[in-house]
Amino acid sequence: MRATAPHFGTSPRTSPARRPRARAAALLATLACLLFGLLLAGAGPAAAHAALTGSDPKDGAVVATAPEQVTLTFSEQVAMGADSIRVLDPTGERADTGGPLDLQDGSTVRHGVALRGGLPDGTYTVAWQAVSADSHPVSGAFTFSIGAPSETSVALPSDRAGGGLVGTLYDIARYAAYAGFILLAGGVTFVLACWQRGAGARPLQRLVVRGWITLAAATLVMLLLRTPYTGSGKLVDAFDLDGLRAVLDTKPGTALFSRLLLLGASAIFIAVLFGTYTKREDEKEKRDLTFGLALGGTVIAVGIAGTWSFAEHASTGIQTGIAMPVDVLHLLAVATWLGGLAALLVALYRTPDIGRDAVRRYSRIAFGSVLVLAATGIYQSWRQVGYWSALTGTRYGQLLLLKVGLIGVLLGIAWFSRRWTARLTDGELGTGGGQVTDSGQIADGGRGTESGAGRVTGPGTGSEAGPGAGAGAGADTGAEAGPGAGADVEPAGESCPEPVGEPVAVAADPARAAQLARQQAAVRTTEAKRVRDADPRRSGLRRSVLAEAGVAVVLLAVTTILTSTEPGRTEEEAARGKTAVAEAVADGPVGLSLPFDTGGQNGKGTVQLDIDPGRTGSNTLHILIDGPDGKPLDVPEVKVSLTLEAKDIGPLPVAPRRLTEGHWTAGDVRIPMAGDWKVAVTVRTSDIDQATLVKNVKIG
Repeated sequence: MRATAPHFGTSPRTSPARRPRARAAALLATLACLLFGLLLAGAGPAAAHAALTGSDPKDGAVVATAPEQVTLTFSEQVAMGADSIRVLDPTGERADTGGPLDLQDGSTVRHGVALRGGLPDGTYTVAWQAVSADSHPVSGAFTFSIGAPSETSVALPSDRAGGGLVGTLYDIARYAAYAGFILLAGGVTFVLACWQRGAGARPLQRLVVRGWITLAAATLVMLLLRTPYTGSGKLVDAFDLDGLRAVLDTKPGTALFSRLLLLGASAIFIAVLFGTYTKREDEKEKRDLTFGLALGGTVIAVGIAGTWSFAEHASTGIQTGIAMPVDVLHLLAVATWLGGLAALLVALYRTPDIGRDAVRRYSRIAFGSVLVLAATGIYQSWRQVGYWSALTGTRYGQLLLLKVGLIGVLLGIAWFSRRWTARLTDGELGTGGGQVTDSGQIADGGRGTESGAGRVTGPGTGSEAGPGAGAGAGADTGAEAGPGAGADVEPAGESCPEPVGEPVAVAADPARAAQLARQQAAVRTTEAKRVRDADPRRSGLRRSVLAEAGVAVVLLAVTTILTSTEPGRTEEEAARGKTAVAEAVADGPVGLSLPFDTGGQNGKGTVQLDIDPGRTGSNTLHILIDGPDGKPLDVPEVKVSLTLEAKDIGPLPVAPRRLTEGHWTAGDVRIPMAGDWKVAVTVRTSDIDQATLVKNVKIG
């Protein structure tokens, strides 16, 4: 009997089996970092979903007298704070009385602020900031003038709400929250619906737990950042307890806090799934527990998905009663598909006994998820875009087209994955065509096969376990003991020279024997993994799934940007409203040609009146009077008045002066606001003969 000390040429730390996993991890990490950079560089501040559609006074308007209040009209509901609307005089002092007024009239969302009395002439600045109904901050500023424009010390803010460092951190947390939910929900679904034995696999357990930690941490960060994100923009305000209390009273704050509570329940769920569930041996008990976990997990997943629907896109706009459950289904379908894909990728790279049946079950579930994703996505696209022109003419529509293209690429790669799966007809995804047994081991036809616990069994009567218990044999009838014995029993009929030197010391040293046994087990495991990884069917499936995961990371980044981009329908309707206003209100020199007849001698002619530049503020008025022969007609007097009947303004008298024969002019004619103005021109041709000509004109 002779003990031998084998030499191991391959270290498990540098084994070829680990290289594909390292390359895959490095590729996904690099891709994720690149997309984070693109997300932060290209997204910019979150584009708000509530748009300012009008104000009174309008931007740039010159009013004759100080208004009693300033009003703002929005495209959807907004939340206002104590200082949401500020009016500053030319010196930068507050000109409003403070506290916004809710002036909503029917479906028109309007807010305002009262102004102090006795305001002097000059240019005033209106700065406003609010939170739209889908949780995104919106802000802006404009100016108007009383009497005449003047110099002002107030600089219009260039930064939008939700920008800067706080906005960047909030966007990162938003992205991480989606990624965490996808890994959590999709990983659990994969385990329960596709591969229940995977509940005991450490790599899958780590995937799900990391998804939970990511989602919980991102939610907590978003909750703390809500105060500076929608307000001051200062990171230090994240720890303002009064601000946090105010955030919890808002719809987004309630949604984030509810998500944290649901994550507490999901922690218990995960503990049961990866603890009690894996220890159940009785089939009936395990089947009942599977049903209970599936039911409880569904309730928790729907609740967590609902925290997004309750506070973001689906909660505003048209058909919210339909949009919110559709949005929940859409998010769950994404999580099932992409999260399951991540779990499958981990199982293919990190577990030895993922079976063909599990892959095929996931393939069927993923196909159903894609169908749900397509149906809900079509509805959401119609609701958020609304117009064909918005599909290509707005940033939201362009991102949506990019998302659809990425889904198409993902489906194309998935088709290749299905082809690789279909080729797995000779057995499971084990080592070199081995079969995964019901107990989770992979039985091999001649090499011995590695089980999930690292045990290798061969066709002989012996067995080899890890240190402390393992005994191994190939085709021999003997047994090789682990650290408890540490000796080789030679087959009968062979000579057994006496052990000498180091082998004797090894045999006599249990610690050394245990170390050798562990090394031997590691080498056998490495060899089994190498053979398994060399299987072209498994390698092809792993490569295609890895490609799917890479595209999924890009898809998740685009989806995150979509959630912080103004919907195409809102942007298109706002643009159409502005176009309608521009068409209804002339913006340029106004010219009128008015024939007249005073009834006296030389009482006929034509008045040509020009108002330049024809908009609110200061204008120059020119009047040309021609006789019937087309030559300038000299008259003793011309008077003009302007009236805006819709606002009960006027008549505002204008006294032109005679410049030359047939030519009258007036400078600095003040038009306080845009609208349909009535222009009255009185021409006197003698002491008793005169005519008044009236014409309506739109002046903006």
